[in-house]
Amino acid sequence: MKIILSIIIKEFLQLKRDPRLFGIVFIAPVFQLIVLGYAANMDVNTVHTAVYDMDKSPASRDFIQKFERSGYFEIDDYVDNYKQVNSDINDGKVLWALVIPKDFEKDINRMQPAPIQAIFDGSDGNKASIAFGYIQGIATSYAKNILIKAADKNGMKMSAAGSLTPEVRVWYNPELKTRVFMVPSITGLILAIITTILMSMAIVKEREVGTLEQLIVTPIKPSQLIIGKMIPFIILGFIDALIVLGVMVFWFGIGIRGSFIFLLASSFIFVLSTLGIGLFISTISKTQQQAMMVAQFGIMMPMLYLSGFAFPIENMPKILQYISYLVPVRYFIIILRAVILKGASFTELLPEFIILLSIGIAILFASALRFKKRLE
Repeated sequence: MKIILSIIIKEFLQLKRDPRLFGIVFIAPVFQLIVLGYAANMDVNTVHTAVYDMDKSPASRDFIQKFERSGYFEIDDYVDNYKQVNSDINDGKVLWALVIPKDFEKDINRMQPAPIQAIFDGSDGNKASIAFGYIQGIATSYAKNILIKAADKNGMKMSAAGSLTPEVRVWYNPELKTRVFMVPSITGLILAIITTILMSMAIVKEREVGTLEQLIVTPIKPSQLIIGKMIPFIILGFIDALIVLGVMVFWFGIGIRGSFIFLLASSFIFVLSTLGIGLFISTISKTQQQAMMVAQFGIMMPMLYLSGFAFPIENMPKILQYISYLVPVRYFIIILRAVILKGASFTELLPEFIILLSIGIAILFASALRFKKRLE
C-alpha cells in the first residue's frame, strides 16, 4: 500500500510541475463545453426568404405577412422573376423562395385551390426540412382561417365532428431546444477526451524521459504501478466530471432531474473504461504526439460518430449499429440524457449501467494485461 501511495504522490507532483496539464484538466473542459454548447445548435430561428408575388393582391400580401409575423421568417428580397429567385438561392442569400401565382386572390374568393410554390436550397437538408415544417404549419393555418371566414359569411357553423384537434404536450424539453439535448452529451464526450488523452500521454511521457525504465528495475510490481498510475487520473476524472456538470447547471441552466449519486457512479464506471483505453494507447505509442493522434483520430473520432452523440444510431447501416454496441460512450450518453433530462432512475437504466460496467472492466483488464506484458 505504501508503494502505491508513493506512486500516487509522485504522479500528483509530476502533474503539478507541468503547467500545461493544469490547463488541460481544469480550463479546457470548461472552454470546450461552453463553445460546443453554443456551437452544437441545430435550431432554425431565422429563415431567410425571397418572395416572388405575381398576384400583388391584398390576399397575397396578407399571406406574406403571416410568414413575417411568425417570427421565424425574414423577408430578404422581393423579386420580379425566376431569374432573381435562382440568383438569390444560388448566392446563398436566402434559404427558400415563396412564389405566389397570378389569380391567387381570385382562386381564394372562388373557394378553389390556390397553389403556391416553395423553392428550397436543399444543400442543407436539416435546415430545409425544418423550414418546410414551419411553412406547412402557416399554410395550413391560413387555409383553415379562409374556410372559417367563408362559413361565417354564409351563416354556417363548421362542425368539428370527424376532425382531430391534437393538444400537444412536450415533456423534458418544452421549448424543443437542441442545446438542452446536446449539452449533456457534450459533457460525456469531453470527459472521455480528457481522461483518455491524459492517461495515454502521461505514461508515454515517462517512457520518453526514461523514468519508466527506472521504475521497471525497482521492486515495484506491475499491478502496483498500474494502480498507482490510474488512481490520480480517476480523481482528476471525477474533478472534471464535477466541473463540466457544474458548467452545465449554472451556465446553461440545465438542471439534473435524476439521482446525482447515480450519475457520479456511472461517471466513475465510464472513466475506468476511458482510462483503460488511454492505457492501451500508451502501449502502442512511442511519443506523446503519437499518443494524442491515436487517441483523437483512431479512438475518439470513431467513438463520436458511433455513440449517437450527433447522428441517430437507428439511421446507420446494420454493421455500424452492431459495432456501436461496443462503444462505451453510447451507453454513457444514454444514461446522461435520461438522468439529466428525464430524471430516470437506476432501475430504468440498469441494462445500460451493466453493459457500461462490463465494457469498462473488459477494456481495463485487457489494457492492464498488455501494459504489464510490455513492462515485463
